[in-house]
Amino acid sequence: MKRIEEANFSDTGYSYTLSLISGKYKPVILYCLMEYEPVRFNEMQRYLGKIADKTLSLQLKELERDGLVHRKMFPEVPPRVEYTLTPRGQSLMKVLDQLCTWGIENRTESVPSK
Repeated sequence: MKRIEEANFSDTGYSYTLSLISGKYKPVILYCLMEYEPVRFNEMQRYLGKIADKTLSLQLKELERDGLVHRKMFPEVPPRVEYTLTPRGQSLMKVLDQLCTWGIENRTESVPSK
């Protein structure tokens, strides 16, 4: 039998996965790329709604650093940048797709009062 006194949540795979996708925008960015890639910065900003340039840029840089998103810059004037999922990011889509499935199956028109 496992003992919680000897456990450390930060050592779990669940904790690691959450560390990669945690935050207000990262799951939505990944979902956007799963559905519509390649996506340009301005397209993603419109898709997300009210998000500051700096915030979106930071979230994309973190996803790129973690190997989930690929950034391709084209040598044009003005510069064009497109984002796609890496193979590692694509492998995470199986997990996020299950979240979508769960949401569809458990969505209610209105949440009942307690």
